Amino acid sequence: MSSAPKITVVVPTYNERDNLPKLVSLLAGLDLPGLHVLVVDDNSPDGTGEIAEKLGVEAPIPVGVLHRTVKDGLGRAYVAGMTRALDEGADVVVQMDADLSHPVTAIPVMIEKLATTDAAVILGSRYVAGGATASEWPWHRKALSAWANFYVNTILQLHVKDATAGFKAWRAETLRAIDVASVQSNGYAFQVEMNYRVVSGGMRIAEVPIRFEERVEGASKMSLGVQLESAMVPWKLRFGKK
Repeated sequence: MSSAPKITVVVPTYNERDNLPKLVSLLAGLDLPGLHVLVVDDNSPDGTGEIAEKLGVEAPIPVGVLHRTVKDGLGRAYVAGMTRALDEGADVVVQMDADLSHPVTAIPVMIEKLATTDAAVILGSRYVAGGATASEWPWHRKALSAWANFYVNTILQLHVKDATAGFKAWRAETLRAIDVASVQSNGYAFQVEMNYRVVSGGMRIAEVPIRFEERVEGASKMSLGVQLESAMVPWKLRFGKK
């Protein structure tokens, strides 16, 4: 390829007005050729969508905004954003949270691994050698995360260390091959279903270590409904229609 690949970072937001400008600044600081940001805002009442539009004018890297009128889950936001990114010609799609829990410094490493291996997707992993969870996490949250990974891998045999990871770099052709537009899950279950589709398609997932940080501003969006769906989806994938 004569020019740098187009890399679109898809960032779903809901009430992230304090974090989003910091994230865009950090991404711009990578000085990565071809880097774009696509903010998918779910009609945030705190004005995050307006902040995103302002960044689209003022930021040193291209920032696009997809405004959604309903808040119907992280999975739906990612599907909308990834579909838009593919329609706009992205070669690589990076998915990451807006809460600064995912280190932007890992993105060049993930892009390099995509370029130099046959991996279909790269996970930013807390559980491979060199990775870590936030030191602020209480023991029960660490235990729940470890149990979720054990649970998912036992049912689906994904053979990855961080099956619920939400920080990933995708080849555009991988997203098309797994038909991302048809993914129905939300929350952590969305991450699991995406991984399952990759493995079921005979493609390979690779992992790079990251240190996952606790959010500083704003509140977690985890709900009981998301947790229940996350428990049920692996069984639906395992025994449902192929």
